[in-house]
Amino acid sequence: MDFNMKKLASDAGIFFTRAVQFTEEKFGQAEKTELDAHFENLLARADSTKNWTEKILRQTEVLLQPNPSARVEEFLYEKLDRKVPSRVTNGELLAQYMAEAASELGPTTPYGKTLTKVAEAEKRLGAAERDFIHTASINFLTPLRNFLEGDWKTISKERRLLQNRRLDLDACKARLKKAKAAEAKATCEGDLWNDEVDKSEQELRVAQTEFDRQAEVTRLLLEGISSTHVNHLRCLHEFVESQTTYYAQCYRHMLDLQKQLGSSQGAIFPGTFVGTTEPASPPLSSTSPTTTAATMPVEPSVTGLAPPGETALCLEEVAPPASGTRKARVLYDYEAADSSELALLADELITVYSLPGMDPDWLIGERGNKKGRVPVTYLELLS
Repeated sequence: MDFNMKKLASDAGIFFTRAVQFTEEKFGQAEKTELDAHFENLLARADSTKNWTEKILRQTEVLLQPNPSARVEEFLYEKLDRKVPSRVTNGELLAQYMAEAASELGPTTPYGKTLTKVAEAEKRLGAAERDFIHTASINFLTPLRNFLEGDWKTISKERRLLQNRRLDLDACKARLKKAKAAEAKATCEGDLWNDEVDKSEQELRVAQTEFDRQAEVTRLLLEGISSTHVNHLRCLHEFVESQTTYYAQCYRHMLDLQKQLGSSQGAIFPGTFVGTTEPASPPLSSTSPTTTAATMPVEPSVTGLAPPGETALCLEEVAPPASGTRKARVLYDYEAADSSELALLADELITVYSLPGMDPDWLIGERGNKKGRVPVTYLELLS
């Protein structure tokens, strides 16, 4: 009990001395030991690394989980060391609603079939999003969080200890200074003040040794921030790689869906695109049923525009109308169904025009010496 009381009294005395020294420094009444410029730069870089790591971590969490309530729930599960329950992504939930709607509205109807196809695509998008969130959390968020909760806490602890050692050192310097000043004034009590000066010098040497040792420990930890940057750089590359993979999967899934919907429009709306009210037109040719069944909507070719009993015109013999032509930019790749159509590549420029009697969803397109029918929905008409 006596030992504990002595230790408590000693700790209280040390705390009081540090508080006095700190207060006097703030009011400019005491000298302060300054750290060297290199050490100050290490401290500034460490603080900057910590602050930006926190911001990047929080914003990445928002990117992966925009719902703040869900983020709070996941945070509580992590603090309780419990497994975070599996959560349905927005894409998977949309897929579920679309599938249920298709089932109730009629899975064999054109609308129901399309809902089913879109639901399958949204489900794949949701699964890709789930994989991306899982990969990014492990490869990117976890290392950042480990730095803040591990290395940075160690650095902060050693910095606080260094601050205490500096306050002790400066307090010893102040006591020695006062003792020497009192010794110079006191002539009759010289031996007494000599002892006080010797004691203050001994305390100063001990405090200086402890401060130097703690400064070296803190310096080594601060220099380790360079290794932290290297580690975070590697994690950042992995995050970009996972994000690239995620968006590539999304693009592939939507491209497949677009092709599925495009190939089914001819069967759902024979002779027209979705949204048109034009009547069905006869197939382009009866000699290749397998080709026309698997292509985009089958429209009448230029040969089909000729009046009955007259010889059909060939595309090569068709000239642009007097009203002129227009330029168009291709929005998507398009594979020609037969020789009367013109294959298209995304972002290329072609010349287009319409002929009397043609379906409004189709135009005649020209690229160099090649000519053929092109769907309007694949084009962006320019001035």
